[in-house]
Amino acid sequence: MNRVVHFEIQADNPVRAMKFYKSVFGWEFPVWMKEPLYYGVMTGSASSPQAAEKEPGINGGLLARQGGKHVENAAVNAYVCTVQVDSYDKTHDKILAAGGTVALPKHAITGIAWQGYYKDTEGNIFGIHQPDKKAK
Repeated sequence: MNRVVHFEIQADNPVRAMKFYKSVFGWEFPVWMKEPLYYGVMTGSASSPQAAEKEPGINGGLLARQGGKHVENAAVNAYVCTVQVDSYDKTHDKILAAGGTVALPKHAITGIAWQGYYKDTEGNIFGIHQPDKKAK
């Protein structure tokens, strides 16, 4: 079976985007390449690639936007990644405090989870997902 093993976030201002994701999710951003500048997005606590394989989730990359500037209300032309969280409401508050905005409000995936979508400081859409079998 094929599975997603990496994601990329393109940003008009990579430093601002890193600040946003670090403040909301605690992610780290080591420099992986200097030319062109490419940051890793470390989403877990694993300290080595071998340890990371045992921790659920994936890591990604962050780079300067390669095309034109994001156009407000344009159709999504990318993969939208969703992040599993322990508390939807606490994460929602962190997102807004870090400069993010609501794209699609919190809603129940009945019997499975709470889900919602947000825009980061670069206009990229991402989801958050809190498992909850009582969601309705």
